Amino acid sequence: MTPSDGDRSGSRAALGLGGNVGDPLRAMAEALKTLDADPSIEIEAVSRLYRTPPWGPVAQDWFLNCCAVVRTTMEPLQLLEKCKDIEQALKRQRTIRWGPRTIDIDILTFDDLSLENERLTIPHPRMHDRGFVLLPLAEIAGDIQVRGRTVSGWSQECDKEGIDVASENGDWWRSS
Repeated sequence: MTPSDGDRSGSRAALGLGGNVGDPLRAMAEALKTLDADPSIEIEAVSRLYRTPPWGPVAQDWFLNCCAVVRTTMEPLQLLEKCKDIEQALKRQRTIRWGPRTIDIDILTFDDLSLENERLTIPHPRMHDRGFVLLPLAEIAGDIQVRGRTVSGWSQECDKEGIDVASENGDWWRSS
């Protein structure tokens, strides 16, 4: 049974999305719509859209970011493959780490799973340091535990400098 069939026993995963090349609003909306169309994934919540300063060592444009909470019957590595396939379909180029990108989809959490291998680390190893992740995620799933604290707790202490809400519409991705 898939989550869309009303089965709430699937896993709850938090995703972070962002981009700063081309039309990141369209790319994130398309990514969310593609995830939502998959019968093994149900989008439970999507945050408002945030405009955030670039992060990392590369000079680049500002980002648009959001977070989503999904319910899925996929295993973590299957969800990762789905996210990477969507990035590729939306022309993501992996040239510079933390560099400009059309779309980035990260698995932040997956239930209360701790996983570390060469392809995936859950919870995301740097999420508790990043305001562009914590603020949108706290908005929709502040109760998620990461490193012994809630996302809401981490969001109170993160660097929020330059981060602004770009859209108050929580349903922005359906109408884009």
